[in-house]
Amino acid sequence: MLKSKTFVKKTRKGGVLKVVREHYLRDDIWCGSAACGGCPQDRPVLEAEPEIDSTLCGFPHYLIPDTNVVLHQMDVLADSAIRNVIILQTVQQEVRHRSGTTYQRLRDQSNNADKHFYVFTNEHHRETYTEREQGESSNDYNDRVIRVATRWYNKHLQENRKDGDTPKVKVVLLTNDRENREKAQKEGLLAYTVHQYVKALKGNPELVDRLAQVDMGESTDSDIKNEATGRVLFPEHLPLSQLQTGIKSGRYLQGSFMASRENYLEANVLVHGDDSRSIFIQGHAHLNRAVNEDVVAIEMLPEDQWKCPSSMVLQDKDGDEETSEPDLGSPKGRSNAIPSGRVVGVIKRNWRPYCGVLQPSGIKEATRHLFMPAERKIPKIRIETRQAESLQGQRIVVSIDGWPRNSRYPKGHFVRKLGEVGDKDTENEVLLLEHDVPHQPFSQAVLNCLPSTPWGITKEDLACREDLRDIPICSVDPPGCTDIDDALHYVEKPNGNIEVGVHIADVTHFIRPNTALDQEAANRGNTVYLCDKRIDMVPELLSSNICSLRGKEERFAFSCIWEMTKDADIVSTRFCKSVICSKAALTYAEAQMMIDDKNRNDPVTVGLRGLNALAKILKKRRIDAGALTLASIEVRFHVDSETHDPIDLETKELRETNSMVEEFMLLANISVAKKILSDFPSCAMLRRHPQPPPSNYDILIKAGKSKGVDIETDTSKALAVSLDQATIPGHPYFNTLLRIISTRCMMQALYFCSGTLPESDYFHYGLATPIYTHFTSPIRRYSDIIVHRLLAVCINADKSYPDLLDKYKSQALCNNLNFRHKMAQYAGRASVELHTQLFFKNKVTEEEGFVLFVRKNAVQVLIPKFGFEGTIFLKSQDGRGEDSPFVFNEEESSQTAGEVKLRMFDRVVVQITVETSHIQHQKLRIRLVKPQVPGFTVPPVDTSNSAEPPVKKVKT
Repeated sequence: MLKSKTFVKKTRKGGVLKVVREHYLRDDIWCGSAACGGCPQDRPVLEAEPEIDSTLCGFPHYLIPDTNVVLHQMDVLADSAIRNVIILQTVQQEVRHRSGTTYQRLRDQSNNADKHFYVFTNEHHRETYTEREQGESSNDYNDRVIRVATRWYNKHLQENRKDGDTPKVKVVLLTNDRENREKAQKEGLLAYTVHQYVKALKGNPELVDRLAQVDMGESTDSDIKNEATGRVLFPEHLPLSQLQTGIKSGRYLQGSFMASRENYLEANVLVHGDDSRSIFIQGHAHLNRAVNEDVVAIEMLPEDQWKCPSSMVLQDKDGDEETSEPDLGSPKGRSNAIPSGRVVGVIKRNWRPYCGVLQPSGIKEATRHLFMPAERKIPKIRIETRQAESLQGQRIVVSIDGWPRNSRYPKGHFVRKLGEVGDKDTENEVLLLEHDVPHQPFSQAVLNCLPSTPWGITKEDLACREDLRDIPICSVDPPGCTDIDDALHYVEKPNGNIEVGVHIADVTHFIRPNTALDQEAANRGNTVYLCDKRIDMVPELLSSNICSLRGKEERFAFSCIWEMTKDADIVSTRFCKSVICSKAALTYAEAQMMIDDKNRNDPVTVGLRGLNALAKILKKRRIDAGALTLASIEVRFHVDSETHDPIDLETKELRETNSMVEEFMLLANISVAKKILSDFPSCAMLRRHPQPPPSNYDILIKAGKSKGVDIETDTSKALAVSLDQATIPGHPYFNTLLRIISTRCMMQALYFCSGTLPESDYFHYGLATPIYTHFTSPIRRYSDIIVHRLLAVCINADKSYPDLLDKYKSQALCNNLNFRHKMAQYAGRASVELHTQLFFKNKVTEEEGFVLFVRKNAVQVLIPKFGFEGTIFLKSQDGRGEDSPFVFNEEESSQTAGEVKLRMFDRVVVQITVETSHIQHQKLRIRLVKPQVPGFTVPPVDTSNSAEPPVKKVKT
C-alpha cells in the first residue's frame, strides 16, 4: 500500500517547489511473537510464554518502552531479568538521533538471543502507521504512535493465539511521562512507570538501585531550595535557544569544560575553533554544575573580576550540601590574573559510567550515599542503594542522571559491581573503563575476516610485489616486542651513494575497507600498552604473527626506499609493495652491542653502523632546524611469571640505536606525508602539532628565572637553544627537570584531514617540520592504515573507495583517533601508577627527589629513580595551616620553615609508603625526610635492628 503526501515550500530564491513524499505500508511485517498463530514467521524472537515474577504484572507479558525510558533506563533494560521487549521503530530512530551510545547498547540487546528484544517496524505496518495531526507537537505525535502500536499488539495477540492452551500474553507500556501514561490508561492499555514496574519485580531487589532518578531533565524552577540551608546553590542554566543566539552574537563562548585534577574548584574551558584560547573558571557558582568534558556556554567576566589560578592543591573531602569554599585568591589586583568566565549553560553533556567506591554514610541503614569517582576531575555523585553494606570495599560503576540546582553533588544510580578495591584485575578493569578503552574480545564477525592458517606467500603475491628477500633487512625493537611493524636496511650502491629502506608491515593487505575487522580497528583507534598486558587494535593472528616482521620469516611490507649521499642528502625516494625476509629481530641493546663490536662485519652489522652514522647527521639537522628534545621519565616493570605482580623496576635506558630507529621512522613519515598531500591535497590524513600560546610557557620561564636562567620561547629554535644552554654547575639533573616542565607546556599533537585546515596550520612544532604524518606503525595505529591506503592509491598498488576521499568523514575519523590516542596515553600512565603502588606495597623506601612545583599548601616532588610525582602536604587543604611550621612566599615561590627553605629544583630526601587507609584506593604517600624540619619531617628508616630485609636497590 502506498500513501503519498503533497505540499509546497518556498525556495531561497523566492520560487515555489512542489514536494511529494511517498510512504510504503505493508501487510507482511510480523509481530515477532512465538505465541502468535497468525503471522507465518520462521524464527519468532519473543517467547510464547514469557515468565517474570511480579506483584504488579503477574501474567505473561511483553514490554514496550517509550523513547525516554530507553534513553534513561538502559542500565535496567540491559539487566538479564528484563526480557521479551518490543522496540518500536519510532523509538529506535529517536534514540539513534539523540544518543549514539545508547543506540549502540540497544542494538547489542537486540542482537543478544537470550534477551528476546524484537524491533518492530511500526511505521511501515499498515495497521500501526498513523499520520501526524495538524497542530500536534512532535513529542505528542510520537507518544500517540507508541500507544497505537501497543493497542494493536494487544488486539493482535488476543485474536491470533496459537491454540487454546496458550496463555494470553498482554503488552505493558512503560513510560514515565504522566500525560502519556494517563492517556494510555484511558484507552484501556496497561501502562506503568519504570519505577513502578521494577519495584514490583520479585527476586531482583538490586535492580531498583539501577533506576535512573531523573528522566525528564534537571529542574530549572527558580524557587528550588537546598534542603539543609533553604538556599538555591547554583544559578539557573539558560535554555538552549538562548545559548545558541548568544553564541551567534558573540555574547557567549562555546567550549569544552576541562576540570582541574589539582583543585576541584577550578577548571578551564577550551574555546571551540581557537586552539590557543582557554578561559579560566573558578568557584562553585561559576563552575555551575559542569562536569569534565561537557560542552558548555560561558560568559566572560569583566576584567576587574578576572582571577588567577590558586596555588593550592585542593581535593573535595566534604560530604554535606554546603558550598563554602576556602579563599582561592582575590580578584584582579595582581599581574597574573587571567581571562576568566562563568558557565551559563550546558550545550551537551558528555557523561559516561564512572568507576569508584562508596563513601560510608554516618547514618545506620541509610540508603542515600556519596559515590567517590576514581577520576579526581569528576565530582562525587549522590546515589540511593540498599546494598551499601555489601558494596563496601568494592569497585562499582555509577552513572549520573542529573544535577539539580538544590544539590551540591549530581544525582545518579548504581550500575554494577567490578570487584574488590586493590585487586589487580579489578584495578586494570577500572583504568580501562575510566579511559574508555575498548577491550572486549573480538567478535566472531571480526574473526571471520582473518586469513586462514597456515598462511603463506603465493606466486600470485610475488608477481605484484618487489622481491626484497635477499636484502640484509633487520628490525630493532624493545625487548619482548611481538608486534614488530618496522624494519630497516642499508646497502652501498656502485655509484658511491647509499640505499636506505624502511619496511613497514603491510597490514592493509589483510584489513580491507568497511569490513567488520576494519570497523573494529577504526573504533579502537590504537593498541593500548599497559604494564602487564596489551590491548590489541587488531586480533593477535595479525598483530603478533602474520603482520609482525619476525626474524627469518617472509612477510608482506610497504617499503619506503631512498637513495642518499653519505652526507644523508636524499637523491631520490620511491615507494613499493614488497616481500621481505628480516635477517634478524634485534632489541635495542643487541643492536648496540653489534655496532660496538669491532670484530663483527657481517652485512646486518655493517648496515646498522651505516644507519647509525646517517641517523646522527639527520638528527643534527632536525635540531638545527629547531626540533625540540624534551624529556619524560619512563620505567619498565619486571613481573613475576606466576602472579604477574611487579617484583622489580628500572628506568628505561636510551641508546644510540633508539635514536637511530627514531630518525628513519621520522624521515619515512615526512616523505610519505609529502607524497600523499601532493596526490590528495584535500583528503590526506596528516598530523600537526600546534605552537603553544605564550601563556603556556609562564611556568617554564618562572622556573628558569628561579635559578637565574632565561628561557626564550618565541620559536621552537629559540626554546631548543635555551634548553641546551640551561645548566647549573653541581646540579646535573636541572636541565632534565626543565625539559620535563617544557613537555607539560606543549599542546597535544593532532590528526587532521588536509582539506579542513589552511596549509599554514599543518606545521609540526615539536619536530620543526612543515608536514608530517604517521605511516610506520599500522599494526598499532589506525591512522597509519589510512595513510597506507592513500599511499597505495598514489602508486597504483590499490583502488580508492568513497570514504577515503571524503574529507568530512576523514575528519570525523581523525577526531576519534585523537580521542583514542589521548586515552591510550592516560591509560598507560595509570597502569604505571597502579604497578608502582603494587611494587611499594609493604615497603618503606627512602629516595632522592626534586621539588618540581611549590604550592600554597604543598610541594610536588619528582622521584626520578621511580619515575613518578608525589605531593607532600605542608598545611591543611584550606591553606590556613595554623599548626604548620611552613610559610608560603608566592613572589619567590618558596615554603620556609625556620632555616629551611624549599624552592623549585631543590634536592630532598623523601620516604615512600603505600597508604591503605584511603577510602578511594591505595595510594603512594611521600613524606619529607631531609632537609629536617623539627615536628614535621619523619626520621630516616633504621633497618639495622629490623626483622624486615632492607629495601632492594632499584636499577637505573
